[in-house]
Amino acid sequence: MKKMTELIESKLQEAFREAGLDESYGRVGLSNRPDLCEYQCNGCLSAAKVLHRNPLEMAGQVASVLKNSSDFESVEAVAPGFINIKLSKEALSFFVKQMSEEKKYGVEEEQPKTIIVDYGGANVAKPLHIGHLRSAIIGESIKRLGAYMGHNMIGDVHLGDWGLQMGLIIEMMPDHTVSIDELEKIYPAASAKAKEDPDFAERAHQKTLLLQSGDPECLKKWNQIMDVSLRDLKKNYEKLDVHFDLWNGESTVNDLIPGMIQNLIDKGLAYESDGALVVNVAEAEDKKEIPPCIVRKSDGAALYATSDLATLEQREELFKPDLYIYITDKRQAMHFVQVFRTARKASIVPENHSLVHIGFGTMNGKDGKPFKTRSGGVMRLEELISDTNEAVYNRITESRDITEEEARKTAEIVGLAAIKYGDLSNQASKDYIFDLDKFTAFEGNTGPYILYTIVRIKSIINKYRSAGGSAFTSADIRPSNSDSEKKLELELVRYNEVIENAWTELAPHKLCQYIYSVAEAFNSFYHEVKILSEPSDELKKSYLAKIELTMNVLLDCIHILGFEAPDKM
Repeated sequence: MKKMTELIESKLQEAFREAGLDESYGRVGLSNRPDLCEYQCNGCLSAAKVLHRNPLEMAGQVASVLKNSSDFESVEAVAPGFINIKLSKEALSFFVKQMSEEKKYGVEEEQPKTIIVDYGGANVAKPLHIGHLRSAIIGESIKRLGAYMGHNMIGDVHLGDWGLQMGLIIEMMPDHTVSIDELEKIYPAASAKAKEDPDFAERAHQKTLLLQSGDPECLKKWNQIMDVSLRDLKKNYEKLDVHFDLWNGESTVNDLIPGMIQNLIDKGLAYESDGALVVNVAEAEDKKEIPPCIVRKSDGAALYATSDLATLEQREELFKPDLYIYITDKRQAMHFVQVFRTARKASIVPENHSLVHIGFGTMNGKDGKPFKTRSGGVMRLEELISDTNEAVYNRITESRDITEEEARKTAEIVGLAAIKYGDLSNQASKDYIFDLDKFTAFEGNTGPYILYTIVRIKSIINKYRSAGGSAFTSADIRPSNSDSEKKLELELVRYNEVIENAWTELAPHKLCQYIYSVAEAFNSFYHEVKILSEPSDELKKSYLAKIELTMNVLLDCIHILGFEAPDKM
């Protein structure tokens, strides 16, 4: 289904041609002055510079061609040369009716591609903490958005399950079976001891080499660590409604690393520097220094870059993805520049397979510093979820008569929305403040407010049906009867364009901006128009068909963002 802007542009370009002007100037966009118009064309300003003509005069000529069109309520030329456009109520309602009848409400799926999303990045032997939140939430929403656009999305958690950290843990591990709580204490203790005790550090280093060489005793302990860690990780990712297709880690490609390194040597790309093996990735046009990519340390150990390159090699062999999307803290940006350039130079990833890194900012506390517990430690993710659910539970029970069981269940659903929307409504690359009171509020630009809007629409429709109201369909949609109704329609018709833009830019925050605008428009309409007490059955059915479409659009959007709506709030 075409976008509304495309339909308006086709009419405008025709008018430009009729006025003797190049149709390429007939581009339109949403007006940033909705009090004056709904859409706007600035093309005459650009044309005036080329043609050395009066832009307002040209705008007037184009507007005069369209003045009698049934698609527009008004088309006006205003100084210094803008064309201000308002859609007719009939054209708008016709588009809304078409939307209601279309699969995915007018969103056209793209030619399917295979896309790997590398997100999560948790380290084994440690429970998830708030530092893992953004990667999981952003990655899951991008994976769902790509699937909505028709692509084969493959999510890989890419665990940190190899390297020196494992050697440190294995060296300090007791012989008995350990719990996730014990593992959580072992790693920082081992890391601290390695800094003070050179002998312990050397033993841990040897354990790392033994593990990478397949030593049975080290592998036995490593498998125990993996079993305990994966159970805990899967449980907590489930609480976040985050789901991976692959549970691979650095260990998965350990056997591929020697051959991959030899390939770099054979191609003349890898060379020794201070005992380490590196690949020069600097390019002449670089504006800042790009250090060589180290693929093997002087002691023979592999690094993150080594396993990332081997992982790319494996993914090309297994999946041949058209696109790779990596989601990590933005402080790892240089690492991915080095890895991507090495992968290109070594032909590990062909030129027609795209590599993208999305670097996200920090989640901070109200003091503007990285979020901590009250005692100053790093907060476990399950603790953050529990605190959020409790805050939502308190809001629900203080103002509503509801059973304990229902309140707790609703609090879990709404709490997840509060966390995810609070994160995703910010542009990924920017830091943001985690404000529990703000995020769990039922008013304002929050996840609970979006859910409350959906629940309100469900309630209206259920009341209508419970009272024995006759069925309504998209065929019942009529032209708007008020300004607030038209404003709601204007938000709805943007849906397919918003989804496409959010996917093209890999920007879930644009989806959040949209659903907040839709929710605001619906609530204005709801407060102005008495839907169920409307005496005209025709109008009532039209209202209901439109708010059902509103609900369905919001439901699809929140599913993409990674949360759901309760039946009641």
